[in-house]
Amino acid sequence: MIDLTCVVHVHSRHSDGTGTVPEIAAAAAAAGADVVLLTDHDTLAARYHGHERWHGSVLVCVGEEVTKRPGHHYLAFGIDAPVDHRGRTPEQVAEAVSEAGGIGFTAHPFSTGVRPFPFIPATGWDDPFPPAATGVELWSVVTDTIERFEHRRDALRFLLGPRAARQLDHPRPEALAAWDRAGAQRRVVAIGGLDAHQFGLRVGGRVPLRLMSYRHAFELLRTHVLLERPPSGDAAADRDAVYAALREGRCYLARDAIAPAGGFRFWADGPEHVEIGSEATAGGFTLHVRLPRRADVRILRDGVEFARAHSGTSLDATAGEAGVYRVEATLLDAGRPRTWIVSNPIYLR
Repeated sequence: MIDLTCVVHVHSRHSDGTGTVPEIAAAAAAAGADVVLLTDHDTLAARYHGHERWHGSVLVCVGEEVTKRPGHHYLAFGIDAPVDHRGRTPEQVAEAVSEAGGIGFTAHPFSTGVRPFPFIPATGWDDPFPPAATGVELWSVVTDTIERFEHRRDALRFLLGPRAARQLDHPRPEALAAWDRAGAQRRVVAIGGLDAHQFGLRVGGRVPLRLMSYRHAFELLRTHVLLERPPSGDAAADRDAVYAALREGRCYLARDAIAPAGGFRFWADGPEHVEIGSEATAGGFTLHVRLPRRADVRILRDGVEFARAHSGTSLDATAGEAGVYRVEATLLDAGRPRTWIVSNPIYLR
């Protein structure tokens, strides 16, 4: 498998971000990311301007954030035209993306509002898992972090030094629990999103005053996609390969700033070989986890710890029962345990 690191849910000057697409691609390269999944509000303008291509070592893929108000935003990829959400329910928006051949993920679906800033509205979903959706933005890193703040000064500290925020240590427990329940019914692909805008003021082609720069945002959380073969250099073919991996759940979330996660693997062997994100009939499987460095790692079945290794690089466990099996890995960072990797599941039915 070829592991590419993606930064997902990014806004440019084509909507309410402060950066041009080439500037965003350069920031991704500086942060060590391979792919940018751009999601400007209700537009595919970046594609029409010729920006969906390789920018040096970084592939830019252009989707959109379908922006119903209030809340119920939807990240859509693999579509040929913007989705008109007028007069449609959130569920119908997801259906429209699917009918157009695209893939879609509910954006910041567990948002409940920011207590120190009551004027900022909640942007969550009534049902984070509509049937037509490919999956869910399980960890919406900016939204999920700021919504845990107790005081306004917490927000300023986060904007000035985002990596240090304790509220960023782990995904929302309620999001993980809801995702585990949804996975018992059907496959639900999890991605990690940034909602990166690079807040600031653009003057004379530059952004001299900015908070949460693209580069800093791109270091907070990545979605790694696993491709069957290396990128070809053909932007359209490589984009489609990234989308195929996302559609199939061949991906995992990682905090690469804590430690590079490339090389993580999760699979099952038994009556057949089962890769991450796939589904098989339960019976006679052994689960395998491999990490690129030592960490505390555990396999969960239906949200409950099933097997664990302390400070290990591997974990193997016999899966004798049906269940939704996924991996979490934790590392010490800044003197405290932080979630490093969250995998998509293997579904044994």
